[in-house]
Amino acid sequence: MPALGFEHHDHGACIDNAMRAATERCAAQGLQFTPARRRVLEILLKEHKAMGAYDILPHLADDGMSAQPPVAYRALDFLVSNGLAHKIERLNAYVACADPAAHGGGAHSPAFLICRTCGAVEEALAEADASLVGAAAQRAGFTVERVVIEAEGLCPLCAKAPPA
Repeated sequence: MPALGFEHHDHGACIDNAMRAATERCAAQGLQFTPARRRVLEILLKEHKAMGAYDILPHLADDGMSAQPPVAYRALDFLVSNGLAHKIERLNAYVACADPAAHGGGAHSPAFLICRTCGAVEEALAEADASLVGAAAQRAGFTVERVVIEAEGLCPLCAKAPPA
């Protein structure tokens, strides 16, 4: 899967496709895709960067929705639990899954490239069994169930920018 965070693309179509896929998945799995859950996913998709729950609250308030922290945290928990978003541990923030349809919402091994300057996050797949972690785990007799890689650096735009 190509990474999506740094490349130029039709952002409107990106959001529409992701929302359609999320709606279809929730319907197929009998999950309640409530207005708050839907709006939090839209916010994450629109921003294309990792956001904390408190970053999301003003957007909910602007829409006339409840802007209480538990509303955002419950929506984020639902999205993460159902493969529609990921938690970026390094930032204690969340990002919409770049292509949930590609893996059907199932477990996958994302690698997150985090720009330390602008905060953009790009998701790409990293095969756990081909990684150093997979090799080390195999030597130890350990079964890897989930690997998340988070790398910090500069996105292409920030890397090209003159030093401040």
